[in-house]
Amino acid sequence: MLKTISALLLSLVILSALSGCNTVRGFGEDIRHVGSAIERGAS
Repeated sequence: MLKTISALLLSLVILSALSGCNTVRGFGEDIRHVGSAIERGAS
């Protein structure tokens, strides 16, 4: 029983970390797009 709970918690932690990476990557891309739009507007 303890082994099953540990495996479940470990899986949740791994999935959370992976989804967090995707969120940070998406945020970085959004910032890059905003920067590009500002450069086009300033030109």
